Order: sequence, then C-alpha cells, then structure tokens
Amino acid sequence: ASLETCQDLMENNVTEFILTGLSQIEEVEQVCFYLFLLFYTIIIFGNFLIIMTIRVSPNLNSPMYFFLSFLSFVDICYSSVTAPKLIVDFQSKVKTISFVGCMTQLFVVHFFGCTEIFILTVMAYDRYVAICKPLHYATIMDQRVCTILMVSSWVGAFTHSIIQTLLTVQLPFCGPNVIDHYFCDVHPLLKLACTDTYVVGVIVVANTGMISLTCFIILVGSYAVILLYLRTHSAEGRRKALSTCASHVIVVILFLVPCIFIYMRPSTTFTEDKMVAVFYTIITPMLNPLIYTLRNAEVKNALKKLWSKKLMGEARKDLK
Repeated sequence: ASLETCQDLMENNVTEFILTGLSQIEEVEQVCFYLFLLFYTIIIFGNFLIIMTIRVSPNLNSPMYFFLSFLSFVDICYSSVTAPKLIVDFQSKVKTISFVGCMTQLFVVHFFGCTEIFILTVMAYDRYVAICKPLHYATIMDQRVCTILMVSSWVGAFTHSIIQTLLTVQLPFCGPNVIDHYFCDVHPLLKLACTDTYVVGVIVVANTGMISLTCFIILVGSYAVILLYLRTHSAEGRRKALSTCASHVIVVILFLVPCIFIYMRPSTTFTEDKMVAVFYTIITPMLNPLIYTLRNAEVKNALKKLWSKKLMGEARKDLK
C-alpha cells in the first residue's frame, strides 16, 4: 500500500509553483517595486548605451571592447529573465509561475549567468595578454581567436544549463509547490522534490559551484601574474595597466563571490540566499556600465564624442 501511495505521489506532479518573492510585507513591496523598476531601467539604458558606443566608435575596436559589448548584451538578457517578473510580482498578492515557465526560467538564468562567468574569464585572459605580452597581442588576440573564445563561452554555458535543467525537470514534484525565492533556481526546487536529492545536489555543486570557483581561481591567478609582471614597470605604466584591470576586478568580485556562496553548497538554502542572488542577477548588471565607464578614459571620451555629435546634429536640424 505504501509503495502504491508513493507511486501515486510520483505521478501527481504540480502544474505551477508559488514564489515567496523578496518580501511579504506590502509596504516594503511597494517601495521595492519602484526601486527595482529604477534598477531595471538603468540596466537596459546603461548596457544599451555601452553597446551602441562601442559599435559606432572607431577607437573602441580592440578585443577588450568586443568582449565588453557582449558582456553588456548578456547583462541585458540575464537581468530580463528575473527582473520584470520580480517587478510585476511586487504588485501581486499571489506570485505564481507555471511548471514549464519555471523550468524555462531555470534554464535561461543559468545559460546567461554561466555565459557571463565565461566572458569575464575570457576578458581576464585578454588583459593578461595585453599587459604581459604586448608585442604579440595583435597576433594572439586576432578576430578568429576572439570569435572562437566567444562561441566557446556560449556553447559551454548552454551545455552547463541543459545539464542543470535536465537534472531538475526529471525530479518528481508531487506536494509542496512554494518556492522560497523570487525566481526558479535549482536549490529551492530540490527542496520541493519528492525524492532524495543528495546525488543531484552533489552534481549541482560539481556543475555550477565548480564552474564559479574554477573561473574565480583562474581570474585571481591571472591578476596575480599581471601584478608580478608590473613590478618591473614604471609607476606610470603600472597606474595605466591597473586602471584598466581595476574595473574588471570589481565586477568579478561582485558577480562571482555571491555565486560561489550560493552554489558551493549541496541542496541547502539560507534565508539570505534571495538577497545574495540580487547581487548577481540585478545589482552587477546595473553597475557594470557605470564601473566600466567611470574607470575607462577611452569609453568616457567615446561617450562624450557620441553625445556631442548627437547634440550638434540636433542643433543643425533646428537651424534648418
């Protein structure tokens, strides 16, 4: 009888999930609605501005800006997977998402999140070659190599995400359907599965956690090599090289440290996880354009030229 009951439960899969969101206090949700709407607007506008500036500025044609434009594109896509739903849910009494929608969100979140990790790693390699092998930079980081690195990032992210999603979608969800999060992620979903998820949890750590940790170690290692290399350079040379790397280091810390905190634990969740996840899904995509613009003289100059051309063009139209 107990075996038949278990089989019945296994077959009785849920059709939708209920998200708890960031808060259940109505006053807090109203404030968060306007705050996160502002955040999302900044993400779209700021990253789109970076992409357009790089596309129309002939001076920004190096591999670093090729990767930066893709990073901005990924930031727009990545935040768009979670932010619009989160903003709408702040106005909803019951925050629901269908089973198919939940699994789709899980796949896309991990696809763009992993793509961002790989692009950040590729950008660190680009900076290593530019600073440590400046005479060979043009031949090492040619258009073919840049394309291969970018395609590899997308393919690697797709492979990671499809594994993560297939592991989750095959689990039986037969009872509880309340996800203690503001989007569908693997650890909160594992808690709801009607089976032992220890093995799946270990695979998740090996998949997501190790990708985050390995890329973080590679990034830290590459910048350690750069710092050692810069010891023999002049103060002016060190300052210039470090200024180009500092913005990248800030982005890496803001994005990868929260990812490691979340995904290096097998199928366990903390109440702080939701706020930590805000950093890599919304805060980092919002700050990326500001960090790269404020700390990069070439981007700032390109933006000034872009806006001055636009203003001059509008002034000529008015005169006509």
